Amino acid sequence: MILALGLAAVMPAKAQWNSWHTSSTISGVLGVANSAIESAERKKAMEIRAKEKLEYEQSFKDAMQSAKDYEGGEYWEDALAKYEEAARLNCNYDYTDQQQISRKITELYVKAGRTEEGPSILNNDKVTLADYSKYRYVRENPVYVNKKTTNTKILRVACSDAETRLEMEGVAGGVNGGWNIKGKAYIKGNKGGKKELVGVENITMAPATVKIPWPGQKLRFALIFEALPEDAKEFDFIEPSTSWQFKDIKCK
Repeated sequence: MILALGLAAVMPAKAQWNSWHTSSTISGVLGVANSAIESAERKKAMEIRAKEKLEYEQSFKDAMQSAKDYEGGEYWEDALAKYEEAARLNCNYDYTDQQQISRKITELYVKAGRTEEGPSILNNDKVTLADYSKYRYVRENPVYVNKKTTNTKILRVACSDAETRLEMEGVAGGVNGGWNIKGKAYIKGNKGGKKELVGVENITMAPATVKIPWPGQKLRFALIFEALPEDAKEFDFIEPSTSWQFKDIKCK
């Protein structure tokens, strides 16, 4: 009955009512109803989250204080466990800057002698070669253009007659973020066609992923491509359908 009255109220004057008008009006009424329901659900979810945040705040503070106490006593394993407990709560409820906690966790994995676990992928020095003498060109922090917003940067470019090496660093944006590289990634020089990806270091080929445990932690890795022509002065690095769209990377 209420719906019928609603239809009558919105019926166009001096126009024949038809099935299209009925369908359109019902959709409009249902759309308003659904929006009201969604708004109420969002409000309820926000209220629940605010209540949980308040409920767990003391647990977060206790974990942080215990972590600092253990760290002060050089009980690295216990300190690490407490910082990770605090990080789990902080990632859910945003009590403080997560990057500070993530940096502390990364430090403690080293002090606790657990570098072969998750954080062995972080700031890994193995992607820096001891000897670059076989490359005809090596450049630290090369100039390039980011075509899309990304939290990954190029640290070094090394070119030889055998390969083109890109050393990169990415920063995790979420918990247990998965990182990989697609096999269709390529580089393209200004003096030649596409050069295929032929090897990786400290990162995996898709669909397998490398996990970065906490937001703000860094992954260093190297991508090895076919060699560019000797007279190439710059090149592009593209991973299709991702934010890795680096242009005009200087290689001369």
